[in-house]
Formats: sequence, C-alpha cells, structure tokens
Amino acid sequence: MELILKLMMNLKKLFINHCKTKRLEINNNQIVTIKIINTFYQNNFNYNFFTNLFSKKENIPGFYLQGDVGVGKTMILNFFYENFNQSKYRLHFNEFMINFHDFIFQNKNNKKENTMDKFVHKLKKKYKLIYLDEFQVTNIVDAMILGKLFNKIFDENIKVIFSSNIKINNLYEDGLQREQFIPFIKIMKKKCVEHTLTIKEDYRKSQNKNNYNYLYPLNETTSFKINKLFRKLTKNKIKEEKILSIKGRKFNIKNYYDGIAKFSFNDLCNKNIGAEDYIKIADICKHIVIENLPNFDDNNSNQQQRFITLTDIIYEKKVNLTISSVSSLDNLTSANNLSEPFKRTLSRLYELTSSSNI
Repeated sequence: MELILKLMMNLKKLFINHCKTKRLEINNNQIVTIKIINTFYQNNFNYNFFTNLFSKKENIPGFYLQGDVGVGKTMILNFFYENFNQSKYRLHFNEFMINFHDFIFQNKNNKKENTMDKFVHKLKKKYKLIYLDEFQVTNIVDAMILGKLFNKIFDENIKVIFSSNIKINNLYEDGLQREQFIPFIKIMKKKCVEHTLTIKEDYRKSQNKNNYNYLYPLNETTSFKINKLFRKLTKNKIKEEKILSIKGRKFNIKNYYDGIAKFSFNDLCNKNIGAEDYIKIADICKHIVIENLPNFDDNNSNQQQRFITLTDIIYEKKVNLTISSVSSLDNLTSANNLSEPFKRTLSRLYELTSSSNI
C-alpha cells in the first residue's frame, strides 16, 4: 500500500515524464484532469479505518471522463490504469456488455441466485478497479438493463472509470423509450465524478497527416494500388477460407492469409452482424483491408453504425487497417443522427491509416 500511495501522490510528475518520454505535448487541461483523477484515487483507495469512520463525505466510486475526439481521454486513463497496482480490468464498453450478455445466457438455468447479482459478485471478487473505454449506449437492449446493472455495481462499491465522447445527461439521446433510461442517468450523476477534458485540437488528426493506407477515390488506379498492397502483405502466405462460429452463426472470410484479411465494405457492414462478430474477426487478424467505403447519409445509417462499431473494435484491438474509399477522410459524409459519433471514427481512421507498415 505504501508503494501505491507514493506512486499515486506523484501521478502529476509521472504523467509529465511520460509525456516527455513519448514526445507528447504537455497540455495544462490534461494536467488538471490528472489532478482530479488523483483526488478520485485518494478518496477511494488511500483510506484507513479512522478516515472512513469520521468522514462525512458520501463515497463516489465512479470517474467519468468526457471530451471530444482526439483530446487524449483514453491516453490519460490508460496512463492511470497502467500505474494502478491493484487488481484491475480494462475493456471497451461494447466488449464488456457482450461478456455480460454471454454470462446471463450461460447461467439462465441457474435459479439459485439472480444472474445479474452473480455477475457483479464475480467482478467484485476479482477486481478493485474496472475501466470501460468509449462508454456509449446505442441499443435499447442495453439501455433497459444498464440502470439495474450499474446500481448493483456501485452498491458493491466497485470502482469504475469511464471514457466517453458523450456527457452523462446526453447518453442515449433520442433513443427508443428513453424515459426508462433516465434512472440510469440519475445513478451515474450521483455515483460518478464527471469531468470534461476540453482541448480544441484533435491530436490524432494533427499528428497523422500522411494516410498511406487510405486510398481514394474509387477508380482503376486505386483498385490497382490496393491489390498491389494486398499482394505485398500476403506474399509467401497461404490462402484459406476461414469460417467463424458466433453463437451458432457462421461468418466466412474468403480472403484470409495467416492473419491478413480482405473484405468489401458490404461484407462487413451491409449484413446483420455486429460487435460480437467484429471482435471475433479482429481477434484472428493483424491487418484488415476494407474496399469500397461509401459516403454515408440517412439512407445507409444502419451500415454507418456498424462501421462505427467496427472501427472502434479495430482500434481497440490494435489491428492494422487499409481502406479504399469513395472520398478523402476530410470529405466523408455522415447520416444526420450519427454525425457526432462519426467524428470519433474519422479521428481514429486518421491514426489507423497513417502507418506506412506495408
């Protein structure tokens, strides 16, 4: 405990040294955020019997970091997480919810204990801290259960840190039956320290201006280039047809070469598949090539939502990416209702396609 305390009390100094080592800009707003995280740590992990006994403050077990795309939210929380020397668990929020639904399904016949309670008790036994990256609510199934789930998590005094592009009050905005989601918002407001990290510049976009692996427009020249790149990637590798099984569903990858896969946009986003499928694909791929990325509008918003989810998972899993597209990243259009989350996608595409690793 003394080692952890010493480490966390110097979190600001450690962060500044981290930025210098990584040649990152030291931004004052990020330093302020580090100080607030340190206070969160001190309040939740640096305590003893007497401070607990005489403290009149209500325990606040959550820290919710919100901000626009590319301002360094994930970088800061990753830094905190890496320097947290107790039992911990980090997942993209999509993957966390998939694990929850899988657990409920696998234990549905166990009548001895409420399965949601059992899931939370399992978390409490294993982890002091949970870190959920890219917190967002996009479907009604999750929206209807999050209130009960996180009420139990916080009641068990499990500490949770979140990163999100969306303020708590604006979660699941305009979603179906949102009035039933309001109790969850009230729980989050009560149980989390919410802090907004404000920085005007998108670091991912400004630092990754050479998009070697993003090719446009869709014409013969682009087609020739992407085929040439794919041949280079798969040189001396054996082609196989990979068949994934996801809860009884079959997904075929026809162009698969030892971790290198090529898809058309329609293969991945114009079918009724989602986060679970994308996670399985990303788990067996080290480089993914996607051809024929279109512009988006209100007529193909479902496909755009899938592409947003796919990009999040590719980014989280650190899979290399090459894309051929109808237009440049600066000129890709969006459906009206997805314009905000698509900013994160575009920001991540700048980083994902900037590497000249082919």
